[in-house]
Amino acid sequence: MHCPFCQHEDTRVLDTRLVDDGSSVRRRRECAACGERFSTFETAEIKLPAIVKSDGRREAFDERKLRLSLDRALQKRPVAQDAVDGAVAAVIRALRLAGEREVPSLRVGECVMAELKQLDQVAYVRFASVYRSFEDVQAFREEIERLERDLPAFDSQQQLPLLESVEKSRK
Repeated sequence: MHCPFCQHEDTRVLDTRLVDDGSSVRRRRECAACGERFSTFETAEIKLPAIVKSDGRREAFDERKLRLSLDRALQKRPVAQDAVDGAVAAVIRALRLAGEREVPSLRVGECVMAELKQLDQVAYVRFASVYRSFEDVQAFREEIERLERDLPAFDSQQQLPLLESVEKSRK
């Protein structure tokens, strides 16, 4: 590793530590020539599959787009940033485990919906409404009813009910 200060070729590692839950290595280095210290980070570079859009276009996977779509669905919802980071990591992990060179965008959307279903019911319905292109209120109602049927009892107790509040506000 070249020294970023004097460009000398000889640096030695003083300390090595795992960071980011073991997915990266941080190395503290010292230059043999100028004595300056600096840190380097090492991560495995694993290429994610290309995303095949519904119109047949192919584009590289973009973690920023994934995070943006999750953030939009979770806007003004009480979900911790760590939980969002975990959801992003879970979707990326699922894509890597697929072991394919190309993945349909529909599969990415299904992975996102599975993660949102665990995080927040309202965010799940928001995302599903765009992802599944709901045409009317009945489509919303059907999705909410399916969500309530699929959720285990403990999850539905942690979040406010989706339909009861709508029913009460009409009366």
